Amino acid sequence: MRRTPKTVSRRGAALAAACAIGLGGLVVSVPGAMAEAPSPPPSVVVSIAPVHSLVAGVMAGVGEPTLLVKGGASPHTYALKPSDAAALSGAQIVFRIGPGLETFLDDPLETLARQADVVDLAGAPGVRLLPLREGGIWEAHDHGHEDGDAHADGDAHAHGATEAKAEPADAADHDHEQAAAAAAPDADHGHDHDAAADGSVHAAAPADAHADADAHGHGDGHDHGHGAPAHDAHDAHATAEAHAHAGEHDMHLWLDPRNAAAMTRAIVATLSDADPANADRYGENGAALEARLAVLDARLETELAPVRATPFIVFHDAYQYLDARYDLAAVGAITVSPDRAPGAQRMQEVRATIAERGAICVFTEPQFEPRAVSRLVEDTGVRTGVLDPDAAAAHAPGPDLYFELMDDLAASLVACLGGSG
Repeated sequence: MRRTPKTVSRRGAALAAACAIGLGGLVVSVPGAMAEAPSPPPSVVVSIAPVHSLVAGVMAGVGEPTLLVKGGASPHTYALKPSDAAALSGAQIVFRIGPGLETFLDDPLETLARQADVVDLAGAPGVRLLPLREGGIWEAHDHGHEDGDAHADGDAHAHGATEAKAEPADAADHDHEQAAAAAAPDADHGHDHDAAADGSVHAAAPADAHADADAHGHGDGHDHGHGAPAHDAHDAHATAEAHAHAGEHDMHLWLDPRNAAAMTRAIVATLSDADPANADRYGENGAALEARLAVLDARLETELAPVRATPFIVFHDAYQYLDARYDLAAVGAITVSPDRAPGAQRMQEVRATIAERGAICVFTEPQFEPRAVSRLVEDTGVRTGVLDPDAAAAHAPGPDLYFELMDDLAASLVACLGGSG
């Protein structure tokens, strides 16, 4: 539920007036007595560390969001703690990537956070979504890209990317459960996400709601409140779309800094809607964060260029967005699903891929047991390294974590693929 700034109550105004009158006409000044009390920032909960880092950056100087998945835990296997349940119960805004990644949130959002505005950042305008890679063994990318702009504007689509778009309100007449079931028949959609009820779940709004209103068919009077029927209809449709994406798209989308910039704009828009008194600060923080992301993106492109064509194996397929953005040559994953250990047949397939494709490094992850990797590379001469897709195990939560995550990934790739790992 969106918060609005508090106003001075009638009782408070009367008290302030009385304080200004002293005995015998003596005026007693009470500094700030008539001033409007500052509005507290919204209570914000964020699912995973990379998204929390972006939200913390936007909220810097205003408030601190609460992070759910901490330390070395994985969002694929996480179980809520009592403190997490308490945070969700008091949340006004919950930011997550979307259905299909933080599956541990599916039921708690319906039971504990019914009053919260749940924002699925996978639906943020400008986010490019890549389809799930199947089978665990992949074809090498074509590295014949001429320049970075061509990659940004065209290659994402060449890799099968789609850009998240907000649908016009009048296109949102579908029943949510029917749309979700049709798009992802194997998913469990037994939750009631009716946007007309408290706790709407929706794709993220554009950064400047007024500037983008026409593009989304809402007009200049676009209202993000839960009481607007057009918005409720849009939320229901966007939720169905998000559920469809969960079955069709890779949800590790934060590993492309350009997606991080798009999510930052959506975070700014959501917080500014909920807390207009601090909208200017959110906007300034968001602009600074986007500038920092652009510098990071350029630096990573330079650092990773020398190892672009070097084949490697990852533990699970969490790095497609990093591969696609910087034209890396990941050729397979040890496990198709991170919550299941690979079997003997799977290990044989990956070992054959290492030999056939000339992979020189196999990466494990700190959240999972590394013994499978040790067995896989035994007597092969293949190097091993560590990649952490969310950096929660290595870095303290906060505005710098996203940048530390991306720098760590680049450093690990260069060290192992370049021969010093």
